[in-house]
Amino acid sequence: MCNNKYLILISFLFILFSCKNESETIFTETNITTQNNTIVEVNIPQASGNEAVANQINSEINKAIISALHIGYPDEITSTSIEESIASFTEEFKAFKNDFPETGEQWEAQIDGEVMYQSPKLTTIAITSYINTGGAHGNLIISFLNFNSETGQLLKNNDLFTNMEGFKTLSKSYFTTATIDKSLLLDIDSFILPQNIGYSEDGVILLYNTYEIAPYSSGIIEFAVPFKAAEHYLVFNSSY
Repeated sequence: MCNNKYLILISFLFILFSCKNESETIFTETNITTQNNTIVEVNIPQASGNEAVANQINSEINKAIISALHIGYPDEITSTSIEESIASFTEEFKAFKNDFPETGEQWEAQIDGEVMYQSPKLTTIAITSYINTGGAHGNLIISFLNFNSETGQLLKNNDLFTNMEGFKTLSKSYFTTATIDKSLLLDIDSFILPQNIGYSEDGVILLYNTYEIAPYSSGIIEFAVPFKAAEHYLVFNSSY
């Protein structure tokens, strides 16, 4: 009789632990390549756990990588997988070499993903892409993807704030004191929120890619607004 009780207890704990693990989203770094690929490197986090949530997150990450590797207009994207995009990028390079056989220019693409922040409510993933298609210099772009951790839904910037205008006013004060050469800004008199806003352990990160508010020579500009200062404007509190 006692043995049966122990077996029931162990079974209950096993089921409870299994359900808990299934509800959590776990990220594993994955390298994606194709046969004969020598110019594209893709390393991204892949979600697992709750199947519906993980599939939603992985789908959005894949879309971001496919877009980064696309040569041409965004509305002309036909690739449906990262592998297909790698193959397409490689074929574009081969066509370039056929058209200009005398050139010594090489193409390359390096894409890395990183989980910047993860809580039961919000997950932020940074996608860093460096694409060089033989120009004067390559193009470095960092994109933040914010997800509802419970559903896997991709969030827009305004989904992060209860009062975006209030957060903008607060951010301006931190931008003013950030170590940035203001003389290089394209419009020194106005402050705009960047396209990329995400969470990290340091607070809410605001990141401006090259050319967004300053010339190429300025590089990427970013600064943080501490959670404590921003908490009144945040939908997702850092303690969640």
